[in-house]
Amino acid sequence: MPEVIAAMGAQVLERFPAGAPRGSWPAEEYAAQRRAQGEPATVVMDLNSDAFLVVLQRDDD
Repeated sequence: MPEVIAAMGAQVLERFPAGAPRGSWPAEEYAAQRRAQGEPATVVMDLNSDAFLVVLQRDDD
């Protein structure tokens, strides 16, 4: 997965296990907090590790 993230031009900010309790969305909540601070954070799923990753899209332009 690190090579995919690198190809996306993104930085992993945090990892969250996919087995959160029902009704709990810790990765989405963390990403929302980062977006509120002005960072373009988004959540992606790493199927190999069964985890949600909060990533920050980099602008290499």
